[in-house]
Amino acid sequence: MIEKIEAKKFLLRGKSLEEIKKMDLREFSMLVKSRERRSILRQIDKYRDFLKRIEKKIKKGKPIRTHWRDAVIIPQFLGLTIYVHNGKSFEPVNITEEMLGHRLGEFVLTRKQVKHSAPGVGATKSSAFLSVK
Repeated sequence: MIEKIEAKKFLLRGKSLEEIKKMDLREFSMLVKSRERRSILRQIDKYRDFLKRIEKKIKKGKPIRTHWRDAVIIPQFLGLTIYVHNGKSFEPVNITEEMLGHRLGEFVLTRKQVKHSAPGVGATKSSAFLSVK
């Protein structure tokens, strides 16, 4: 007999995704950890302004770009692609439900992996006297 395997339902502190989407910002802040909660509650006006800016950008069909790396991901961001600045360029971040309560900057790396190649001329004592081709 074949059994149906159900996909695991997403829960955040016992709340389903539908319940989370219906919450306002203050209620959602009670579900995240204390540092993120304090950040949301202290900057609640900044979040509201950012959401208004997002709505305007979506209506115009423009990408959402921000330098605000320490913004906590809230339910209103779900399904959006936000371009976050990494210090040099804007990198796209597709917001999913597992990202709720994390910061935007966690998903955009600011440093590249170091890739070393051969040493240049003058890098060592012996290479300084080689003829340059």
